[in-house]
Amino acid sequence: MAIRNSFANTISTWFGCGYSPIAPGTVGSAAAIAIAILIDRLAACPPPCFAALAIVASPLAIWAAGETARQRGVKDPQIVVVDEVAGQWLTLAGARALNWKSYLGAFVLFRLFDILKPPPVRQSEKLPGGFGIVIDDLLAGVYAALVLLLAGWFNLY
Repeated sequence: MAIRNSFANTISTWFGCGYSPIAPGTVGSAAAIAIAILIDRLAACPPPCFAALAIVASPLAIWAAGETARQRGVKDPQIVVVDEVAGQWLTLAGARALNWKSYLGAFVLFRLFDILKPPPVRQSEKLPGGFGIVIDDLLAGVYAALVLLLAGWFNLY
């Protein structure tokens, strides 16, 4: 059981990013961008690849977030940032090109939608367990991806 708890905490805090004393969600998002840049540089991963990564990561994120919430007895512990990672990667799927402007735009847009939580993002937080923890960030990622895509159509990056 201790190994399972430790693994869940490692994933849910995104290898410790969630333990940041200041803005853990922002730190988790920045880590997601840093890893995306690395993946892009090493594997030439086009934007749709990041949607696939978000989708593949989501079941593990839901499980880990739910386990950490259960262990801590809190619905959505602040240390859980794997949801930001999945949402941030989903945002990158909206980029028409990957460059410093699109990475910065994706980061800012995702954080904005994650903080503002327009409908139905805020309502989705009420869903149970890890699903409720992760789904709101995925929905924020969809909003951010659409704005990023629109910005790309107008050659803003």
